[in-house]
Amino acid sequence: MVFNALAAAQIEEPLSQAVRTALTAAVAAAAPPEPVLGSEPERQAYAQWRAQCNALLTRWLPQPVDRQEFLQTLWYEARRAGLSLSLVLGLIQTESAFRKYAISSAGARGYMQVMPFWTRTIGDGDERKLFHLQTNLRFGCVILRYCLDREQGDVPLGLGRYNGSRGQAAYPNAVLQSQRRWQLQVD
Repeated sequence: MVFNALAAAQIEEPLSQAVRTALTAAVAAAAPPEPVLGSEPERQAYAQWRAQCNALLTRWLPQPVDRQEFLQTLWYEARRAGLSLSLVLGLIQTESAFRKYAISSAGARGYMQVMPFWTRTIGDGDERKLFHLQTNLRFGCVILRYCLDREQGDVPLGLGRYNGSRGQAAYPNAVLQSQRRWQLQVD
């Protein structure tokens, strides 16, 4: 089943070869989504975060196995990209309402509403993979990190760039409002 999602028409930006190579490498890394937790406090924090998010996600992801896989992958990919967990959760809630098969009117796909041109720019060109959990979260987190870096850490501008609505407040405000709800609940 395919669900519609609201997204702006993100434009394909020309990337320098160095940026294209770095993004391609970040997306292609085949590491499994296993969180690296080096200490007991890290393991406890991760377990607490998963338990809290698991309860909150029941509304959107009713199957326990789906929730656990989603949370483990989200933790891994967000941390890998150096992103706040609550920011990624807020973005996903805003973009797709946690619908794996969401498609926007602009053609963006999956949880993080990744535009298919990214699969040609930094992937293998197979846009069907954007409905695969790890692929979608990996692309989305790598692209969000790129957008935030391009905007020198300015989160509203980075979110606008991610969505294709740079300079307009509605989308960044919606994501940041969703992020605040996740921060209050799980951070």
